[in-house]
Amino acid sequence: MSLTIKSHFASRTYLSFTTKPSRFTGYNTKIRPNSIYHFNPLRLTYYQPKKMQAPVQYSPAPLIKSSLIEPDGGALVDLVVPEGERGAKTIEAESLPKVRLTKIDVEWVHVISEGWANPLKGFMREDEYLQSLHFSSLRLKDGYVVNMSLPIVLAIDDETKERIGSSSHVGLVGPDGDLIAILRSIEIYKHNKEERIARTWGTTAPGLPYVEEVITPAGNWLIGGDLEVLKPIKYNDGLDHYRLSPKQLRKEFDRRNADAVFAFQLRNPVHNGHALLMNDTRRRLLEMGFKNPILLLHPLGGFTKADDVPLDVRMEQHSKVLEDGVLDPETTIVAIFPSPMHYAGPTEVQWHAKARINAGANFYIVGRDPAGMGHPTEKRDLYDPDHGKKVLSMAPGLEKLNILPFRVAAYDIVAKKMAFFYPSRAKDFLFISGTKMRTYARTGENPPDGFMCPGGWEVLVKYYESLQAEEATQQPAAVSS
Repeated sequence: MSLTIKSHFASRTYLSFTTKPSRFTGYNTKIRPNSIYHFNPLRLTYYQPKKMQAPVQYSPAPLIKSSLIEPDGGALVDLVVPEGERGAKTIEAESLPKVRLTKIDVEWVHVISEGWANPLKGFMREDEYLQSLHFSSLRLKDGYVVNMSLPIVLAIDDETKERIGSSSHVGLVGPDGDLIAILRSIEIYKHNKEERIARTWGTTAPGLPYVEEVITPAGNWLIGGDLEVLKPIKYNDGLDHYRLSPKQLRKEFDRRNADAVFAFQLRNPVHNGHALLMNDTRRRLLEMGFKNPILLLHPLGGFTKADDVPLDVRMEQHSKVLEDGVLDPETTIVAIFPSPMHYAGPTEVQWHAKARINAGANFYIVGRDPAGMGHPTEKRDLYDPDHGKKVLSMAPGLEKLNILPFRVAAYDIVAKKMAFFYPSRAKDFLFISGTKMRTYARTGENPPDGFMCPGGWEVLVKYYESLQAEEATQQPAAVSS
């Protein structure tokens, strides 16, 4: 293993580990030194008794902890009311002015309550909102800066604002009418939608999925305050056992004696190109000296746009990937990340990375155009596909996270499998986009052998068949009306 030191962006220095350069051309993993971990992740600690009556030979027992990276701002917040206090808190919530939440608002309550947005303890008040919107970070009272690239806010309309009046606290009610939480010491301030959209997405073009679903129909006011969640958020969709909190994930990493955790964020089905990247990352971490790197395969579980594959289908497909041995279940944890999706490119990828810090991951895999999408009104990408990984390497508050940019994978028509792309053999590679993959599945056409494991592909084909059957039954009804 060779170690070279490179200086980037004036004040930052990175360690670049390279092994067998001919095999990893263009794939440069950058590890930041001078981490603020409490201990060196590569140095094992041994217990030694203070006093010994006679010399005793010990077999060193390494105390390996996967929690190599501290949550932002210190201890993880847990905003769920203890079970013994829930009755009294619920009675109090019933007496307060009410704010009705949308399904996506509830997803944000879930995110905040479990510490994904640590150290945030509720929906943002105005000072937090402005810092997030303009600086992509929050400065804590002790001067420590944490990344916070997406404003996490709750909108209300004029009628709700009037109903709240001078009350200092409000009850939050879910879409089904159940009391969800209390929001304490509230602050109400103006919701400038155009500024929020322009700064978050870099455009106000029509057709942005999250904007159309959430912001455009939202009220003209934002309400911030401290959350007290009356009970854990559950969806009762058969997938709650996958929704592991940051605290639960950290415990699982420790149980597996992980000495490195590398997170892979996705909102699409896993194909063999993804698997190649994940398996190659683990191999590279082993070459760096880690003994038991664990993969956090972490699909996004909140709001996604209409043409994305639904969460339940994706989770079934992911399980087939493990069943078929494409990924090793012993070194992989599959869990759901409860955040809604913004499709805000380099702005949003910072949020995705920051949340994984709070879950205990000290490595984050980033690829081409993370959290991006096509321009809603023009035939081009909305963001430069390389800007996401560049922004992550410079983002304030993410210095302690190791960013792992990955090489481009495509289908090698000669080897008949997914492989790393080599420009010198460009004619031998086929790029299968998400749109192309969905077209294959909809039409019943099989992708090239080696593109995806058979079990995973069958899940997608069945989903699109059911979708077509549903559309066929609805079409005659539309004609008759």
